[in-house]
Amino acid sequence: MNKTFNLLFFIKKNKIRTNGTAPIYLRITIDGKAADIAAKRYIDPKKWDVKAHKALGNSQEAKTLNLYLKTLEQKVYDFHYLMLKEENFVTAESLKSKLLGTDIEQRMLIPIFQEHNDKVQALVGQDFAPGTLERYKTSLKHTQEFINWKYKVSDIDITQIDHGFISDYDFWLRSVRKCANNTAVKYLKNFKKIIRLCMEHGWITRDPFLDYKAKIKAVERPYLTKEEIQMISEKEFASDRLNQVRDIFLFSCYTGLAYVDVKQLSKSNINIGVDDDQWIFTHRQKTDTSTRVPLLPVAQELVLKYESHPQCVSANSR
Repeated sequence: MNKTFNLLFFIKKNKIRTNGTAPIYLRITIDGKAADIAAKRYIDPKKWDVKAHKALGNSQEAKTLNLYLKTLEQKVYDFHYLMLKEENFVTAESLKSKLLGTDIEQRMLIPIFQEHNDKVQALVGQDFAPGTLERYKTSLKHTQEFINWKYKVSDIDITQIDHGFISDYDFWLRSVRKCANNTAVKYLKNFKKIIRLCMEHGWITRDPFLDYKAKIKAVERPYLTKEEIQMISEKEFASDRLNQVRDIFLFSCYTGLAYVDVKQLSKSNINIGVDDDQWIFTHRQKTDTSTRVPLLPVAQELVLKYESHPQCVSANSR
């Protein structure tokens, strides 16, 4: 449901015609977002009551104009009421489209989804992590496969996406794609982002996710025992690459840092803390927050082990 809905008549003085009259517009504002509609009437700016938002005076001309504006205003209220009854969610743009009869324009899902992904890709490294882009790419691929499976077409008009579409998509993810509950819910969460974009633009007015109730289930994550970590530590692999993978994993165990955070570490991240011991001062990529981690003895040994490693030296020199 919408929280705020306001109507306001005003004149555009920057569009005054040669005869000195200015066009009257109606501004629709819903939840802070506005859309303007030409009232198709004109008035001398001197005869316009800026505070009352109507024509000044009691002349027959003013009365006729104000009656017309009042009728237009009521028409907008009526359309808004009907749309709320039918669609639950209304935007200023969707109400404007309904009034102007332009709400029948066909918009297809896949180009909208692809445009969203292109914008995410352009902002990777600034507002988005590479992993976020990959998740949206996979979500788009699954969406295309589902549409083909369900409707035997390559795309679908966004106005055709309803609760049944979401329920069938959920079923497809779990049955055909064999996704576990949490994975299926996450893919649909990505898809919901696209639906919200469509609603914000006024392209669709009813949220197909309104009655979708699936939730992430808590997962009990197993942990390694001290003995298991020791076994990993003592394990020697046939290649240096695998031994390095083992050491990176152990370093993560003793610092709690994710691989992407470990990869970005350099000598400058290791400093002396208030307890006079070595600490890691870094920034977690996933949560975009600063963090301080004490450098435990095992982690210190690993830092010393790779201090002169060519790859580490090269990274620190950049």
